[in-house]
Amino acid sequence: QVQLVESGGGLVQTGGSLRLSCSASRSTFSTWAMGWFRQATGKKREFVAAIADNGGQRGYSESVKGRFTITRDNAKNTVYLQMNGLTAEDTATYYCLADNEFDELLTGRTVGWGQGTLVTVAS
Repeated sequence: QVQLVESGGGLVQTGGSLRLSCSASRSTFSTWAMGWFRQATGKKREFVAAIADNGGQRGYSESVKGRFTITRDNAKNTVYLQMNGLTAEDTATYYCLADNEFDELLTGRTVGWGQGTLVTVAS
């Protein structure tokens, strides 16, 4: 089990921006694909974005493509999610995931879960 700690959520107006961060507890961070999922109240958890271990491959859900950007800093064991053009539909708790296989992470497989960080977009 790996400890993942998300931060950066908060309340923002429609059209605003936020940057989420997720730090991992292991030095093997650079060998994992990392990603973000989100869950809105009353809805299933859904994929948002993912990035391969070396940053060479990225994936986004259609709902955030062009607005969100996932990046990572392996020296800091941290992955980021820059969110621009936020709308009320982006309101959710955002969770960070880690897995040693990029394709498996897209399905929600993860070696650990964090507590999540809440993003609320006011319309």
